[in-house]
Amino acid sequence: MTSLWALVFGGVLIVLAAADDSAIQVEPLKEFKVGGRYGWREPEDNNTSMYDEWATMMRFHVGDSLVFEYHNDSVLSVDKFGYYHCNVSDPILAFNNGNSTVKLDRPGPFYFISGDPVHCLKGQRLIVEVMSPHPIHRSPPSIASPPESGSMAPAISPFSSLAGALAVSSWAFSPVVIAIMAVAAVV
Repeated sequence: MTSLWALVFGGVLIVLAAADDSAIQVEPLKEFKVGGRYGWREPEDNNTSMYDEWATMMRFHVGDSLVFEYHNDSVLSVDKFGYYHCNVSDPILAFNNGNSTVKLDRPGPFYFISGDPVHCLKGQRLIVEVMSPHPIHRSPPSIASPPESGSMAPAISPFSSLAGALAVSSWAFSPVVIAIMAVAAVV
């Protein structure tokens, strides 16, 4: 939430806005069940792109997790070579408990294959491209319309340059810093 402060200097009203930490938020972390309702299993014949299609419908961010649910199988996290060649001999991580969760802890590609090379060759493999976490920015408050032509000209104040500087950049300061600057300007 943004705090608003109003100060009066020489008859000029200055409205200050100070942003707090809630102005920038990160999307909540998500848990993705790999394969959706089908889970992690050997694809049916002629469906070798099953996991590629599933992954392209999702957006994965750092901090999200993948949940692999399976029976009589395993999941291996492998490098790019291991993925493309279904190489099960040198996994980065290996799971075989039927319900495995992998936290996506960095941006970039993650490669997963079945621990059974035949299943892997039939399409039981997955590439996940993880994006950096991105903040959710709230829209800034709308700016008032300029006065119509023929209106009164703005009054000149000895504090007008200070007022302009405070009004433009005050959103980046805490209320305490703004108050100190305002007191210093009056003194």
